[in-house]
Amino acid sequence: MEFSEHIRTANVENVVLRQPFHPSTKGTLCITGHHLIFSDRESQSCRQVLLLLRNIDAIEKSVENLLGNSGLLSSARWKERAPGPSSGTLTIKCKDLCVFQLDIPGMEQCLNIAHSIEALSSMNEVADMYPFFHRPHDASLQDQWGLSSPQHQYHQMEALQRGRWRLSYVNGDHTVCPSYPPTVLVPKAVSDEVLLKVARFRQAGRFPVVCYHHRKNGKVIMRSSQPLTGANRKRCQEDELLLQAVIDGSDKGYIIDTRSSQQAQQARMTAGGGVESKSSYPGWTRLHRQMEKGKSLQESLIKVVEACGDQTNNMDRWLSKLENSKWLYHVQTALSTAGLLAECVERDGHSVLVHGSEGTDCTLLISTLAQLIMDPACRTLEGFLTLLEREWVQGGHPFQQRCARSAHSHARLQQEAPVFLLLLDCAWQLWYQFPLALGFSEDLLLRLATEAYASDYGTFLCNSDRERCAIGVKEKTHCLFQALLKPEERELYSNPLYESTELAIWPSVHPQSLQLWRGFFLRWSQQGRHLEEAHDEMRNMICQWGRLAVR
Repeated sequence: MEFSEHIRTANVENVVLRQPFHPSTKGTLCITGHHLIFSDRESQSCRQVLLLLRNIDAIEKSVENLLGNSGLLSSARWKERAPGPSSGTLTIKCKDLCVFQLDIPGMEQCLNIAHSIEALSSMNEVADMYPFFHRPHDASLQDQWGLSSPQHQYHQMEALQRGRWRLSYVNGDHTVCPSYPPTVLVPKAVSDEVLLKVARFRQAGRFPVVCYHHRKNGKVIMRSSQPLTGANRKRCQEDELLLQAVIDGSDKGYIIDTRSSQQAQQARMTAGGGVESKSSYPGWTRLHRQMEKGKSLQESLIKVVEACGDQTNNMDRWLSKLENSKWLYHVQTALSTAGLLAECVERDGHSVLVHGSEGTDCTLLISTLAQLIMDPACRTLEGFLTLLEREWVQGGHPFQQRCARSAHSHARLQQEAPVFLLLLDCAWQLWYQFPLALGFSEDLLLRLATEAYASDYGTFLCNSDRERCAIGVKEKTHCLFQALLKPEERELYSNPLYESTELAIWPSVHPQSLQLWRGFFLRWSQQGRHLEEAHDEMRNMICQWGRLAVR
């Protein structure tokens, strides 16, 4: 279907834009296949607002008849209204939490604009999304797509080549595991034939793979999905052989399950899932750390955003709403579980397998945070982006499903869950507690939070590597991570206070230590604006001091 079929009214004059931090402005509103464009025709600045339609989470419509009647109306009610001179107001609520209003002259024009926005912003055909049309002047489709690969990671680390690990191409055509990349890192003692049998024993084929190798003690973090033991407690000798190869028979390892023991047992009895039993996996100790995901996590985001938008200025009400949202509880749980994982590897010197049910959400969350805690290479700007690419993009996080809607949508929840946003919040907590230890700025985290939900780039498209390959994402779109490392962007997203340290950074998870991420949740409030201006001023002072020091 052509985009033009959805556009009932392409442009409207004399529209008034009411936007945070700006005075009301009258101008021209235009709709294209991917953008909402507002052009200021009155002031000398000729300001233009360009909004990606994919960023729109919800639209609320109201109409005011010039004879005196006003109110909120559905599209059906609008059509039933008696004709008459009127104006309409659209309240646009975006996935990045920005809310603004458009006052549009004429009820019919307002209704047409609303219909067009709703239709175009909800199109789900990936090949029709804007990243396939975005062509920045300073980049070419022939440029390298992505920052790293399992092959590059393997060849960069001599310890991996000398040790007990190898690259496997068993998933070269994505048939063994659709959500894994074509190349994975596995124990050298395990053949591809064994991996095929293990994949059939793990949910969605996500057999255990190495995602991190500790440079000093040689221990690894592996991730997978749950074993399919079922109610009959089925066994898989090949799966047991693989895990024994990880600890090499003379060591012990830990399995961190991101479900409670009750949830794991329920999965075994009702859904064919299960856990690794002590008798079948000697040498491995299982630890359960329940982490919420899915609907409960999405509802938590909705509640914390609602709390931050409360204008009553009532302290009891604010504290109650913040507590009831449980968002900071999810932050605390993620950081404490990641700390446990890092402690097992860094302090105790043992390898760890991490999984929940599917292994595409909380598993990636805590493996990423643990690497941030332990590895200084992951704490640089480029290292952090490479970590996100390896663990989330190549690791199989279903971005298209999880980030389909944000906190304002009125649609019924399906598979949405702000797991990636929770990761960024946890990374901000580390940045807040260790302001000198991370090489990237809060601006980078805010940019990533926006791009995950609506982007000009193809990095967060689709749900798996197989889907991206099927529609040619790497050949037909540009890579966000490459764009963020261009010189002009690098300066903005680098931390001017950064001082590299080889030490692990152990976050405090005490309630008093955890903070609401004001830069994100309050970014469109006046308080957030003042904080942003203060941070910008401090950053400029630090950068100027740094340039003087170099001289």
